[in-house]
Formats: sequence, C-alpha cells, structure tokens
Amino acid sequence: MKTRSISFERIALYAFLTSLTALSIDAVLPALRIIETELHVEPPLSTQHIVSLFIFGMVFGELFLGPISDAIGRKRALVLGLGLYMVGTLVAMLSTSVGMIVVGRILQGIGVAGPKIATRALIRDQFEGEAMARIMSFMFVLFILVPMLAPAMGQIVLALAGWRAIFAVYLALSVLLCTWLVARQPETLPPQSRIRFHPATLVQNGARILRSRRVTLLIVATGLVFGAHLQYLSTAADIFFDVYGVSTMFPAYFAAFAAGIGLASIVNAQVVRRFGMQAMCEGALLGLVILGLGLLSLSLVYEGRPPFVAFMAMGFVIFFCIGILFGNLNAMAMQSLGQLAGLGASLIASGSSLVAVIFAVAFGAFYNQTPMPLASGFLTTGVLGFVLVRLASGASQEPVIPVKRAA
Repeated sequence: MKTRSISFERIALYAFLTSLTALSIDAVLPALRIIETELHVEPPLSTQHIVSLFIFGMVFGELFLGPISDAIGRKRALVLGLGLYMVGTLVAMLSTSVGMIVVGRILQGIGVAGPKIATRALIRDQFEGEAMARIMSFMFVLFILVPMLAPAMGQIVLALAGWRAIFAVYLALSVLLCTWLVARQPETLPPQSRIRFHPATLVQNGARILRSRRVTLLIVATGLVFGAHLQYLSTAADIFFDVYGVSTMFPAYFAAFAAGIGLASIVNAQVVRRFGMQAMCEGALLGLVILGLGLLSLSLVYEGRPPFVAFMAMGFVIFFCIGILFGNLNAMAMQSLGQLAGLGASLIASGSSLVAVIFAVAFGAFYNQTPMPLASGFLTTGVLGFVLVRLASGASQEPVIPVKRAA
C-alpha cells in the first residue's frame, strides 16, 4: 500500500543520498591542480581521469545495482553501494599516486550507483501522486544547489586541510548516511515482491531493449550530451586557471554555469507540454551547434583566449541547453520501455555514461590550455546529437516486449 504522507526526515535522507553523486564529482574539482603537482602526474593518466573514470565506475554500478535491489531489497542494495563507496574513498584518500586515486574513484563510482538507483526505486515503492511530487520537488532544489555549492565546499576544505581531507569528508558523509539509513529507514520491498536475480533473463531483456533502434539512438545522444558536460567538468579548473588566471573565484564561476542547468529545468517544466520533447531537444541541440561554433571562432580570433565576459555568457547559455536536454532525452528514451522500465533505466544510465566517458576522455586528450577543445566538444555534440534525435523520431515507438522467466 502506497502512502501520501512523508516526514521531513525521510525526504532529507533521500535527498542527501541522491546528491552524493554530484557532490563526489564537483567537490574535488578545485583540488585537481594540487593533486597534479603533489603526485607528479605523468601520462597516460592525468587528473582529468579522476573525474571521468568515476563515471566509468558508475557504468557498472548502474547496470547491476538496479536488478540487485529488485532481488535483495532496496535497503540492502543501498548499504552495499555505500559500503563500496566507502572502500573506494579510503583507497583514494590514502593514495600515493594518481593511479591509486583512479582505482578508488572507480570503486566510488560503482558504489554511488546504489544511492542513485536504489533510492529512486525506494521512493517509487512507497509514494505516488502528490507525495511523490513533493519529494521530487525538494530533491530538485538539492540537484540545483549541490553542483553550485560543492566546489566552494571543496575549496574551503582544501585551504584548511589539503586535498585528502575532501575524501575524508566524503567518507564521513557516507558513514553518516549509512548509519541514518540503517537506523531509520525500513525496507520497502517485501520478500514476496522481490524478483530473483536471473542473469539469462536479464541478458535477453537487455538485448531486446538495445534492439530498439529508437532507444539505442537516444542512449547515444544522451551519452554525447553527458560527455560534453563531463569534458567540461574534467577540464574546468584548468581552463579557468590557464586561460584567465582564476583560482580562488573558480567555485563562483562554476556555480554560474550550474545555475544555467537549474534555470533550464524550471523553464522546461513550464513549456515542454506546449512544444513537446522532440522540439525542445532539437532546439537545444541547434543551440549547442551555434554556441560551440561561436566559442570556437572567438577562441581562434583571440588566439585561445576569448574575452572572459563572452566566455561566461556563452557558457551559461550552453549549460542552459544542456539542462533542457538532460531530462527530455531520458524521458524520450524511456517512452518505449513499458514493463522493462526498471532494467531500461539502468541500461540508459549505464550506456549513456559509457558513451560519455569515451567522449570526454577522447576530447579531453586534446586539451591545450585554451577553450578550443571544449568548444569543439560542444559543437560535435550538437551536430551528432541533432542527427541522432532526428533519426530516433522516425523509428518505431512500439513498446519493447519482455522475456518472462518461467516460474
């Protein structure tokens, strides 16, 4: 029986659990240059991989922790994910090389998928209608605030205690959340409603989902958009410092771009019913083409250093476009999944994350202390994404029929 009421404590727990992903990515950004200097980073690894390979870990966590939560219960899956996250955090915190940090970050990424995926399932188990809307509204505020505030928090911790202390904060927060979860959150999936983890059936249903041309095209399009965003996250601190000499003010400028994504989410909620998801996505992708080409042209004209005001203004609009794309592309990909929505959500998340990592690592390798590789990434995303979304619009939208395991 689903309920319509919820305590503020429960909402806060869910919000903090889901915000752990953004915090884990954004709070460490101000420390990347310090880590590079202290640990004497050498190719083929770079501090960019501290961000991008965290997402690579999420690929595997997102793929498996959803079905695992259906089999063993939401609470156990959450504890499992948080436990893996803690192990990865300890490895990164005690690292003596960038390679060790990357291993720790991959483990963190696998583990953080537990709070990301299982918390959504936990909410769906309990709430519907206005109660669910209330929870999601509160969590949406945190989704906006965490990316805006996390780099500032990281910068403060970095100044007071060094980069390892940022990972100590991650560890303390994950221990607190795990203790809170175990003590205060009951299991929401009763044993009789659980689905035994059956690899053969999962593989068959996963193959059916991926054979849907529409879903596959939209997974790749989503991955390209996420990849452009990830490329920015991986190189943002370097760009602001190398091109404009910005260090202490980096969190403020980072927050301005994050505000573009937040504003887009608010605007999209108001106008998407009028224009439709397809038109919103095509418009935002065309925006990325125009703005990416504009930023690339300015970078060439000004020899790799476009005017700071122009960079900030164009960056804000670029991230507004990305904010429009995130929700709409995911929703469009989910439309054809029917009874396979749970597994489909895991495949969309993991598949798009894998595309994003490949994209960000490939374009990040061309970083040359100018915004040109970043502008090229936005331009490429806009062009390819527009083609993929157009192709997806002509593909069948018939629901994918699941393979059901015999009793």
